[in-house]
Amino acid sequence: MGAAGPIDTRTASPGFAGPPRRRGAAGGIGAMLARRAVLGVLLLFAVSALTFLLVALIPGDPAAAILGATATPEQIQTLDRQLGFDQPVWEQYGQWLGHALRGDMGTSLMSSQPVSTELGAAAVVTLALALGSLAVSTVAGVTLGVMSATRHGWTARAIDVLSLLGLALPNFWVALVLASVFGVSLGWLPATGYVPFGDSPYEWLRSLVLPVAALAVAGVAGIARQTRACVDEAMGREFVESLWVDGLSRRRILLRHVLRNAAIPIVSTMGTMFIGILGGTVVVESAFALPGLGRAAVQATTQHDLPVLVATAVFFCLGVIVVNLLTDLAYGWLDPKVKAIR
Repeated sequence: MGAAGPIDTRTASPGFAGPPRRRGAAGGIGAMLARRAVLGVLLLFAVSALTFLLVALIPGDPAAAILGATATPEQIQTLDRQLGFDQPVWEQYGQWLGHALRGDMGTSLMSSQPVSTELGAAAVVTLALALGSLAVSTVAGVTLGVMSATRHGWTARAIDVLSLLGLALPNFWVALVLASVFGVSLGWLPATGYVPFGDSPYEWLRSLVLPVAALAVAGVAGIARQTRACVDEAMGREFVESLWVDGLSRRRILLRHVLRNAAIPIVSTMGTMFIGILGGTVVVESAFALPGLGRAAVQATTQHDLPVLVATAVFFCLGVIVVNLLTDLAYGWLDPKVKAIR
């Protein structure tokens, strides 16, 4: 969280009376938010510029991709001039940046639709997929981690083995297996496609079950392992033994004391896993034919659709910035002492 301000060193001097002086929590949070905002803007600038450079290095001509195989060299050259692709990369980026700062992310080269309109619906799909995966990962991961830490024997060993497998299995392989078994062989759930929530909430939920499960496997494993380690460490502290002696129930000790002490590392793992989930949407959306940002990024790369590709990269970067900010805020809420060192 934001810096809490220096502690008055005169408290260590003999005869000095009075508590150490600190800045208010609101000032610390405001300073942290300001720093994060500046760093976020610099990161967005760097990501968009790097995306422009990398796309320029991709073999192929966007104008040729738009016009098709029957286009003549003169037609391709004319369209390149109209789209500005005959200019240096830094000039193209400068023009795009000027429009982006005014809220105009450009127009898709393939669909001729505004990028913000084209990616708006895709962003809804990706957010639903990512947030659903995070929710499943958190609930299942914390539950399995606590069970592994508090129970012994085959239950704990089975959870540990499943956690290792979850971290080792690639999400594209998990996606293919889930689609093949539950979508094709058993026919319980749709193997591909997406139904908007406004059309049918029930079908919307069914269309997300398999993609969410495919993305959540690694998240469940990572959060379960972190939860087990943190709960094990907290259970060995002296204050827990004192609570046992005082006669508090096992459930109350675990929920109100142990998990609260283990919360900060778990929250950190959740933030890391959510960033991984955002990256995994690129593969999972393609596997299940979901019209999200991940699939849009793949299509834009193959079609040399520069405005769509840059806007998608900026969105994912913005998602990482927001997740890191929320993680920092959660640190301060769970443990106010964190303000003194951030």
